[in-house]
Amino acid sequence: MSIAGAEIKVEEKYISLFKENQGRLNIMASDVVANAREGAIKIFEDKGIPNRKVESYKYTNLNPQFEKDYTCDFEHEVFNQNLTEVFNCNVEDLEAITIYLINGWYYRKNQLPDSLPEGVLIGSFAEFSKSHPELFETHYNKYAKNEEDSLVAMNTAFAQDGFFIYVPKGVVVEKPIQIVNIMKAEESFMAFSRNLVVIEENAQAKIMVCEHTLSENRFLVNAVTEAFVDKNSVFDIYNIQNQHNLTTSISSVFVKQKEHSSVLTHNLTLHTGVTRNNIYVHMDDEHCESRIYGLYVSDKTQHVDNFSFVDHAMPNCYSEELFKGVLDDSATAAFAGKIMVRPNAQKTNAFQKNDNLLLTDNAKINTKPMLEIYADDVKCSHGATVGQLDEKSMFYLRSRGISKEEARVLLMYAFAYEAVEKIRVEAVREQIRGLVEQVFRGELNKCNSCVLCGQVSDNEFTCM
Repeated sequence: MSIAGAEIKVEEKYISLFKENQGRLNIMASDVVANAREGAIKIFEDKGIPNRKVESYKYTNLNPQFEKDYTCDFEHEVFNQNLTEVFNCNVEDLEAITIYLINGWYYRKNQLPDSLPEGVLIGSFAEFSKSHPELFETHYNKYAKNEEDSLVAMNTAFAQDGFFIYVPKGVVVEKPIQIVNIMKAEESFMAFSRNLVVIEENAQAKIMVCEHTLSENRFLVNAVTEAFVDKNSVFDIYNIQNQHNLTTSISSVFVKQKEHSSVLTHNLTLHTGVTRNNIYVHMDDEHCESRIYGLYVSDKTQHVDNFSFVDHAMPNCYSEELFKGVLDDSATAAFAGKIMVRPNAQKTNAFQKNDNLLLTDNAKINTKPMLEIYADDVKCSHGATVGQLDEKSMFYLRSRGISKEEARVLLMYAFAYEAVEKIRVEAVREQIRGLVEQVFRGELNKCNSCVLCGQVSDNEFTCM
């Protein structure tokens, strides 16, 4: 299905697309998913594509990306290639449960290990919405902020599939769950992915979402993940982005936490065209812990925008936020992070920081850390720094016989080190260390394989 927008307003072509294909959108949908579409498209129609007049999108204008013409896939195409044969994970010492998405659709030939803990569910969002309606009625579309972000509403209206992960009470999934989302098309393509994660009481899981483009066409990807983390549970989610310059990636993660839960989110943007990452965390009980990290490395004319909202709704909770950016050439970035401390949230500890390193006079960052506090017995801080490579440190390294290029790489890596070390999966942390160094050396500038963990062969990769 092609999306062409001749002389009409950009939002109108997507509204028309929805109306023309609503029946096809609901072929695989459960009632709870289908019923959410009407309200979502009305929100999108009312608000439209966010522009610079929307405060949270002040430094990112996405209209030019949405004005492009794309094709969409509203009927699941069956890919005839066995990805387990063409995908080779070479991260040393990494034992992971790996599944694939193709253009936002769950890959039907995914093979889950027999050793998967009892009761753990991993699979297609669309299929599980039908087979486990009680879970979806409880959690689906309960945490995503459709009213606050029209692009989230757009996802709710259009998304048909993605991944679903359920970890029952008391179960620990020892191996990280790796989701490899592959984008491949013969022409410019728009994809939607909707994901749901439910971590029950006293359970633990880690997931890694690896985004890759295998075609040199233009892509626009709109992904929304909702996660519910129950009492005394631990959940990590890593989003590793390595996409070519013609990719626009919009990723929104919504987390609801219960008492004594611990959540870590980490966005690693190593190569991109235009990227917008949203993270919303709602602490719905006491003694919640949230750690939000990010590292973005951009050059040429790439643009990365990170937005976060941490809602301290209850007392005795802790949040820590650190984003670091390295910008070269004419790259641009934006950071807006808001910590909300509500009147009842006494004894809150909340800390937020955004550090940026600009390597040229043309690189630009707009940063806006924010605190909104309505309680008086709290410890909160926020701050931002923007700077260049330290000349004294450069001189010191050069005086020790280190070349200018090598000294530059060492200082950049030292700057990024703190964010990399926040990764709690040792094998992944080691791999990212090497990849970040490759980026700084200019050795990783095109996505033609899995940036994290392997090679994806493009030979004979077709659909039917």
